[in-house]
Amino acid sequence: MDPRDGELHLGLISGTSADGIDAALVRFEGPHCTLVRGETYRWDPALRARLVALGQGGDARSLDEIGMLDVQVAEAFADAALRLIQSARMTPGDVRSIGSHGQTIRHRPAAAHPFTWQIGDANVIAERTGIDTVADFRRRDLAAGGQGAPLVPAFHAALLHDANEARAVLNLGGIANFTLLPKQGDVRGFDTGPANALMDAWCEQHHGTPFDAHGAFAASGRIDEALLERLLAEPWFTLPPPKSSGREHFHLEWVRTQVRGGESPEDVQATLLELTARTVADALRAHQPDTRRVLACGGGVHNPVLLARIAANLPGVRVESTAAHGLDPDFVEAMAFAWLARETLAGRPGNVPAVTGARGPRVLGVVYPR
Repeated sequence: MDPRDGELHLGLISGTSADGIDAALVRFEGPHCTLVRGETYRWDPALRARLVALGQGGDARSLDEIGMLDVQVAEAFADAALRLIQSARMTPGDVRSIGSHGQTIRHRPAAAHPFTWQIGDANVIAERTGIDTVADFRRRDLAAGGQGAPLVPAFHAALLHDANEARAVLNLGGIANFTLLPKQGDVRGFDTGPANALMDAWCEQHHGTPFDAHGAFAASGRIDEALLERLLAEPWFTLPPPKSSGREHFHLEWVRTQVRGGESPEDVQATLLELTARTVADALRAHQPDTRRVLACGGGVHNPVLLARIAANLPGVRVESTAAHGLDPDFVEAMAFAWLARETLAGRPGNVPAVTGARGPRVLGVVYPR
């Protein structure tokens, strides 16, 4: 019996959309895990606005600003962890580790000197919570020649693979990404393009709400086929895996360069939604055409219009939530970083080289002792 069985680990992540800090308290028993409690904690609005601006390619005002943001994000993450532990009626001493993804402000895997940057100083998290904290998961994979992303496919494979059925796990966060789980053979995964990040940004600018609740704004418009074709002409979509992206590529200015000026806001929203559905479907047909089931997670699961369009673009493929397989779709990524922290502490690799393009398996992250 593994002496680590029964341990609690806590995962923290704020994704591309920066719509909140997802916190998941997870109990592990061998290859199985149980979500003990999950919560999403909203950012301070002013801090979120600054993080979104930086994530979309905006320049920092100074090194001092970056330094202070690093600590502010860490304080918010530590607070989220402590609030979750309290709401679960536990104490920090009950938790073996925290796996903290941090907040991405830049992801440049194709730069002359590739880098990825997640802020949220783990020293602060460990000090404030009194819990061993594992962070900085992406940079070791990048140093080994990988993209540093996506990192969740190893977790998907451990929990959702089925030897009798070709499956794909679709994360609909700010960016959409696939984990491909063939009946036999290597796990693969890659980003497919924008998901909620563009739709949220357009909705906030033109509708005054931070996201398109239930896809109602998109449903009120019609797909502009000419605009859709201009968006689909983006060269990034034709790049082969491994590939990853973020707000620094797919942002509002990117949309504005393709809008001619006569489109209604609701038609643009409908077209952005269709862009996600079309690029997701195109990627799946190109890289795992025998897929029979898509398991969706992330915030986009709550957009029935988006799920319906994905299903319409994938005839013969069942599209359903990971909830049908025991994983809360809102906390899959936070659970994955709890799992990655556990793997790091056990000295096991957390990346999948066939996914990221790294030269080989690597133990990810840095341990910050309590």
